[in-house]
Amino acid sequence: MSRIGKKIITLPANVELTVAAGKVVVKGPKATLERFISPEVHIDISGKEVKVSRHDAASTAVDVISGTIVSHLENMIQGVTQGYTKKLLIEGVGYKADVKGQDLALGLGLSHPVAVPIPPSLKVTSEKGTITITGSNKEEVGQFAASIRALKKPEPYKGKGIRYEDEIIRRKQGKKTA
Repeated sequence: MSRIGKKIITLPANVELTVAAGKVVVKGPKATLERFISPEVHIDISGKEVKVSRHDAASTAVDVISGTIVSHLENMIQGVTQGYTKKLLIEGVGYKADVKGQDLALGLGLSHPVAVPIPPSLKVTSEKGTITITGSNKEEVGQFAASIRALKKPEPYKGKGIRYEDEIIRRKQGKKTA
């Protein structure tokens, strides 16, 4: 079994985890998250400890699935207790972002403004060249941030575009004058 799959997860005091009909439900102070799990994997809950075990001991594919499920459970527990945050930086003359109702309005130097609908489970704020995305589901936060970044990827010559806060853009020299 994988090292991550063998790991025992301890639940915080204010988190409740239940398993029923192939679905895991994690309830916490910030949200309630649920995920379907593979039938080859069994989740044992004893008090505040959660252990993932497998039904078929000979299959290596189930090893991989068990490690993935442990990682998903840890992400769900962190999501319902602390939440996840991604920050995007907008760089460029005339590039801007505003939250208008349930849409994120972006001015990206195109001939038209771009409006991106915000999923209801996420909270998006925009202030002075920074877009902050917060939510309890790690996958939704990351996917929404990636879809916004994909609208105007940072270019290597001037660094204009949308990038993650901790992302480093390798700059190129550009044309030389003779």
